[in-house]
Amino acid sequence: MIKAILARIQQKHRTITFPNGVPKLPDRFRGRPVVDSKKCVPDCHACAEACPTDALECSAGKLNLDMGRCLFCGQCQQACQKGAIKFTTEYRMAVRNRGDLIISDAAMKLADALGIQIRQILGRSLKLRQVSAGGCNGCEADTNVLNTVVFDLGRFGIQFVASPRHADGLLITGPVPENMKLALKKTYDAVPEPKVVIAVGSCAIAGGPYITHPQVNNGADSIVPVDLYIPGCPPHPVTILDGLLRLLGGLAAVSG
Repeated sequence: MIKAILARIQQKHRTITFPNGVPKLPDRFRGRPVVDSKKCVPDCHACAEACPTDALECSAGKLNLDMGRCLFCGQCQQACQKGAIKFTTEYRMAVRNRGDLIISDAAMKLADALGIQIRQILGRSLKLRQVSAGGCNGCEADTNVLNTVVFDLGRFGIQFVASPRHADGLLITGPVPENMKLALKKTYDAVPEPKVVIAVGSCAIAGGPYITHPQVNNGADSIVPVDLYIPGCPPHPVTILDGLLRLLGGLAAVSG
C-alpha cells in the first residue's frame, strides 16, 4: 500500500486541464483539414482522385471536403502540389448537422448545445450506451480511454452504462453492417425518451472505407436519428470529449 501511495505521489496530477486549458497534442496529430480553393489549378483533380472515399469534390473552381467521409489519411494533401488542402492540429470538429461537415473556404460551424428542455431533464449528467456496430476498435479504443484518469470523463457527469434502459442516449461507432442493423434499432428503441444519439468516427458517420458496400448501411443516421457527429479515423479522445461537452452546453458554439 505504501509503495502504491509513493508511486501516486511521484506521478503527481495526471488528469489533463482540458477544457480549462488547451490540450497538448503531438505535431504529427492530423486534425481538422483546411481548404483554400484559390490555390486550386483549373481542371486538376489530383486530390479527389487520391481520396479513397470520394470525400473531395472539385466543381466550378470550388473545392469541397466532406469530413464525414474523410479518413484523415493525408493522401489528398500529398497529391495537391499547390497546397490547397492542409491538415492542421485543430482538434475541434464535432457538429450537430451532417451538412456542417462539408467544408470549403469558409470557417466551419461547430456543434451547439441541446435544447434547454432536454438539458433540464438530463440535469448535469449524461449516461451513454456505447454500441460497436462493426468497428475496427480504433474509435472504440479512443472512446474507452476517456474513462481513464488522464481524461476522467466522470468529472463532467458523463458515464457509460451497460444497459440502454439505463441510458440517456447512444454513442455509436462502426459502419453499421447489415448484421448490426436490427440490433442497433432495438438498442435505440430500448433507450427511454428523450434520448440523444452520437456518431463517432468516419465509419459511423458515412461508412468509412466501406462506404457504398452492399453490406454496409453507410453510417448510423441511415438507421437512427443522430444528434452529434464527431469525425475522425479515429477521432482523438479530446475531439470526442470536446463534442460531448459542446452537446451539453459546456463549451461555446463558436466557428473554428
